[in-house]
Amino acid sequence: MELEDDFDVLDPERLIQCPYNKHHRIRACRFPYHLVKCRKSYPEVAKELATCPFNARHLVPQADLSDHIMKCNDKGFIEQDIVNQSSGFQREQMNAVSTWQAPPCDEDWETESLEQSDSPFVWGMTNSGINSSSTTFEQKNCLPSRVRAPESLPYAVSWKG
Repeated sequence: MELEDDFDVLDPERLIQCPYNKHHRIRACRFPYHLVKCRKSYPEVAKELATCPFNARHLVPQADLSDHIMKCNDKGFIEQDIVNQSSGFQREQMNAVSTWQAPPCDEDWETESLEQSDSPFVWGMTNSGINSSSTTFEQKNCLPSRVRAPESLPYAVSWKG
């Protein structure tokens, strides 16, 4: 059972009484984790408690469950969800038709791959030969004069051993 004080019930720092051990006072933000831990520590008490169908944090004696269900504050949230579903509110939102259309695309990857040369990519270098059947390529350095392409990898390959 929760200790209901005058402050906000949504406050994660408020203290809640453990249903397994009345001496345990747990912060609301840690309460679900504590319930799992205490359920294992107090299996006899766990057999006597029932879980509320509207909120798993509500553990009440099995004999009081029907009374709790009638008075549970969280029942209103479930009932409102049922009303929304039956009125088609959520279905209307999910079935809304989008008017967005993809912009036209001028790319043709098939043509581009056929036009490119068979020479390997080298960072900072371009091939001036456009025809892929040409056997001579002139490589031009496109980097600024103070920058050069690396001649080797910056690390040793360990699997070459």
